[in-house]
Amino acid sequence: MRRLNRKKTLNLVKELDAFPKVPESYVETSASGGTVSLIAFTTMALLTIMEFSVYQDTWMKYEYEVDKDFSSKLRINIDITVAMKCQYVGADVLDLAETMVASADGLVYEPAIFDLSPQQKEWQRMLQLIQSRLQEEHSLQDVIFKSAIKSASTALPPREDDSSQPPDACRIRGHLYVNKVAGNFHITVGKAIPHPRGHAHLAALVNHDYNQMFQYFITVVPTKLHTYKISADTHQFSVTERERVINHAAGSHGVSGIFMKYDLSSLMVTVTEEHMPFWQFFVRLCGIVGGIFSTTGMLHGIGKFIVEIICCRFRLGAYKPVNSIPFEDGHTDNHLPLLENNTH
Repeated sequence: MRRLNRKKTLNLVKELDAFPKVPESYVETSASGGTVSLIAFTTMALLTIMEFSVYQDTWMKYEYEVDKDFSSKLRINIDITVAMKCQYVGADVLDLAETMVASADGLVYEPAIFDLSPQQKEWQRMLQLIQSRLQEEHSLQDVIFKSAIKSASTALPPREDDSSQPPDACRIRGHLYVNKVAGNFHITVGKAIPHPRGHAHLAALVNHDYNQMFQYFITVVPTKLHTYKISADTHQFSVTERERVINHAAGSHGVSGIFMKYDLSSLMVTVTEEHMPFWQFFVRLCGIVGGIFSTTGMLHGIGKFIVEIICCRFRLGAYKPVNSIPFEDGHTDNHLPLLENNTH
């Protein structure tokens, strides 16, 4: 009974086959059909390979929302070399929210040589090249997000030469934690002296003429990054710089130093790495195969029809009309006249 039921089930499945079956004796092969089939299969193979490469690739999705996190701190990494000795410079952060000085205890002052070594110059050149390329080609930002390189350090590499030159500069490095409000991080001449209304720098003792002021206006955008390699909270920034020479005799007043005025955006960017789902890849692949089959079939049929029409016209033009011979009874003979044999 079970075998009979299985046979009935198989017969039912065979009867439900909706695809037409054409006997091989009814199929006519031709050179044009084989050529079109070869072109179709080659095109399908190339498009399948291209579609698979698209399936393997990922893209970054950007979403924007209001940043509601006001309690967390913003970490600022510092690594600056100033062409002055460490006892003559001071670094501070002025927080505009509380109008107070945030202590820069997290910074380390190290005597250094201002001129870079050949290896350090190469490192600086590479950083400048990366920055310039990022400003020109914004699509490289997606590559950086995808790679999530942690091993490549952005810190200044140590000197490889044993220079006997005495230190003539000060390297200020470390990190600071500040509130997520607008502020001003500055490195100026003289050490800072706090007082109830703010703070001041003893710049008059070491402030010579023709000093310079470097100003950087930075807009910081909070960013949440979610990729297949990393998930982190980071920040993006845009900067506008300005440089001015301090010359009191010429009317250019101010305090010489490096001033970085930063402001945080109220919008937060969420960057997510996305991948094409397998079902979408399968549907696109089926569309490629079916579309090429249908398109090549129609094009082959249209081309064959046009060729047949042209060939038929040439064939009709090869046969010329024959003149008819009238008979006495009014009928005509459509056959050619026979030549009479003349005998002498």
